[in-house]
Amino acid sequence: MQFNEQEFNDIYDKEIREVNAQLDNEILFVLIGDVNAGKSSTVNQIMGEDVASVGAQPGETTAIKKYVYKDKIVFADTPGLDDINKSNSEETLKYYKEADVVLFFLNAAGTVLSDGEKKALQDVKKTNKEIILVLNKIDAADDIPGLVQYIRTNTNNEFKVVPISSRTGENMQQLRDAILDILQTKKKDLLFAKELKAKSAVANRWIIAASTSAGVIGAVPLPGADIVPLTGVQVGLMVRLATLYDKPISKERARELAIATLTGNIGKSIFRQAVKVVPGAGSAIGGGVAASLTLALGYGIKYAYENDIELNVEFLKNFASNFKDKNPNT
Repeated sequence: MQFNEQEFNDIYDKEIREVNAQLDNEILFVLIGDVNAGKSSTVNQIMGEDVASVGAQPGETTAIKKYVYKDKIVFADTPGLDDINKSNSEETLKYYKEADVVLFFLNAAGTVLSDGEKKALQDVKKTNKEIILVLNKIDAADDIPGLVQYIRTNTNNEFKVVPISSRTGENMQQLRDAILDILQTKKKDLLFAKELKAKSAVANRWIIAASTSAGVIGAVPLPGADIVPLTGVQVGLMVRLATLYDKPISKERARELAIATLTGNIGKSIFRQAVKVVPGAGSAIGGGVAASLTLALGYGIKYAYENDIELNVEFLKNFASNFKDKNPNT
């Protein structure tokens, strides 16, 4: 198979420009909820690092607290719900309007959706509908499915409801995924994902999405007329994974990997191993050649980055056997 070099260069340059544009952005999260709703500890769990101080006492939070993480990600902890329509309301509502994501906290161990919480939610959604309802402290409550259904019913299913425990970390990846869904529409998901400590689940998410896109393109058999759009999907995946793991990939290396995957049995060999360990892989590829090879390429890159292995064509050729050696139970 022969790539048109200019077409490939254009695709790679476009992906690099889009990544750089994302990294030049800023992300604003606004947190709303009663004092001691677990806002600070949730932020720490999301990012995997001590971003916000924990242990506020009742009545301590009287003004907006900003936590700036790695210069580009800002968490604004707003006053308690009782204060939203008092002295801080104007400044608080300004933050709601500018927020990329609003995390609205509910206490599973308390009175869920009190009159004050319902009023605050109505006030917030007038200016910003990018709201995730975070049902925290599920480790201290019973019948969580019932609580989730109660919230959905009483909010007309307008917003994603994510039950978590900021103490144990339960369902934290579910919350990260909900955040990524919103940020993806704003082309800010890469900036957020890059700073997460928990990168593996995000990488799997992107690999499966790219595989699904490749399957839709329907480049079967390969090579074929759809090689350019398929190359765009694969190069985009390579560049995003390289950025996620902070391992820049050159244009020349990206081209080598794409050609090696698409022209031989490398992709098929890796795929047979990847489907064993990537959640959702089997349903994503649906047997399509283009989807299978894209998933194989993505998972091979992920494996190399996570295990500090030099990423090159030789690695892809030996990946299947290396994977078996390192994972004898698969």
